[in-house]
This record gives sequence, C-alpha cells and structure tokens, in this order.
Amino acid sequence: MSKSISRVAFIGLGVMGYPMAGHLARAGLEVRVYNRTEARAAAWATEHGGSHHPTPQEAARGADLVLVCVGNDDDVRQVTTGEQGALSGMAEGSLLVDHTTASAELALELDAACREQGIGFLDAPVSGGQQGAQNGALTIMCGGEEDDFARAEAVLAHYGRAVTLMGAAGSGQLTKMVNQICIAGLVQGLAEGLHFAEQAGLDRQRVVDVIAKGAAGSWQMENRHATMIADEYDHGFAVDWMRKDLGICLAQARQLQARLPVTALVDQFYADVQVMGGGRWDTSSLLRRLRAVGHR
Repeated sequence: MSKSISRVAFIGLGVMGYPMAGHLARAGLEVRVYNRTEARAAAWATEHGGSHHPTPQEAARGADLVLVCVGNDDDVRQVTTGEQGALSGMAEGSLLVDHTTASAELALELDAACREQGIGFLDAPVSGGQQGAQNGALTIMCGGEEDDFARAEAVLAHYGRAVTLMGAAGSGQLTKMVNQICIAGLVQGLAEGLHFAEQAGLDRQRVVDVIAKGAAGSWQMENRHATMIADEYDHGFAVDWMRKDLGICLAQARQLQARLPVTALVDQFYADVQVMGGGRWDTSSLLRRLRAVGHR
C-alpha cells in the first residue's frame, strides 16, 4: 500500500466498481463511496465498512485519491467537473484516476482541469470484465505523468494484476481502444468457428478441446466457448457497452486516418444483436446472430 495514500473515494459502484472498491477496503484503506443509486452505495458501505456520501463532491472531500468508474464521457463529466462533482471537493496535491472506458479527448480535458487545481490525473481504463474485477485480476492501462502513476500504482495493484503506464494523458484510453478492436474481431472469429463446427456436425466441445491447445487458443475461447455452445448469454460484458466502446474506437480511427474495416463490420453485427433484443447479452452472442441468420 502506498504510504502517501490512506483515504480514497470511489465514484461509481456498478458491476466493476463495486468489487474494485471492495478490494481497497479489504486492503485497509479508508474508502468513501458515491453511487447514483444511493441504496447500492449504502449496501456497499454495510458490506465493507466504508462510508457512503450523497454527492461525488462530499465523497471526494479529504481523499488522497479519487477513483471513477462510470458509464461514458457524459457520466464522467457529471461526477468530476459537474455541479457537486469530485473536483470541487478535492484538495491540491490529491490525485484523480478515471477507470471508465471513455474517449481520449475526455482524458485530455480532465488532465487540463486537474492541472488548473494542482491535482494529478491518470486515465486508467481496465480490461478483464466483472470476473477480473471480482478476482482482483484486471489489466489497467494508464495515461499520465510518471510521478502520478508512481503514487497510484500500489493502490491500483489491489485489483489489477497488470498495471502499466502507457504514456501521457490519453494513452490509457487509446490502449483500451486497441484492446476492444482486437476483441471484436476475435469474438466474431470464434462465433464463426463454432457455427461452422455445428453446421458440419462436429462435436463442438471436442473441437475446442483440440484447437484451444494450438494457435487458435484465446481468453475468449477458454472463457466463453461453453456458454456459447449452450446458447447462454445472460452474463459478462453487455453488447450495449461494447457498441459504446467500438463507437469510440471508430471515431478515434477517423481522426487518425486508421482503417478498421473488420471493427466497423463487427460493430454492425452487434447492432443486429441489439435489434434482436440482445443489448444486455454478453458480447459472445454474435453466435446467436449467426444462428438466427442461418434460419431465415
């Protein structure tokens, strides 16, 4: 645990933030929490012994480090620079870390706002999903100053198995975009492979057992093949959130003049899943889309 950080605030107690904040409390840090739905914050405080507060401003007051994990750019603005946002309660010399998967532009905006107040800032999106958050095994991609990263690293390590500084502010978000671009194509490939195996009359579990030991193996194959075969998708990372992330990737790609043809195509496949009513299904539900198309 960092000696300079003993009191932290955690803003946003969704499926990721709730267990992440819990790891900090179990590590012996004093944790102050805020959540838009106050009942969830109260439940967290009852379970973990921290304190819950009615506004981000009050949660952040007196904290050495404020951590944010909410939905999108607008949500981040609301809880940081908005009325009664965290920045209005933070003291000079404290540190703000944003775990939300958001735009690189927002990261630069927050970095500038923090600098004006003498506050450190890191954009630090995470990968690993709800399971990674619960197990304290997230990958955390950070952007910001080395000194700020050095202060926060030991705290982030309570729920991150890999905590890495990628460069200046915005670099964490750009790295998370690479992560989502790679996942999008990978999940579509896995869905197509399992669909092909089914149509060919193969034992899909036996196929996976064999090919997972070779070059086709991946985290998605290991962790999602069984539920995909069973046609179960009421778990994991929601299609709605993936489309939000891919929208960020595609917008950034247009600015960079980077070509992402497969990512754009898979984004449209996820749009099809949303039309099927699967906005909250796991991203591996691309297989259900293939099955539906095949039965038309």
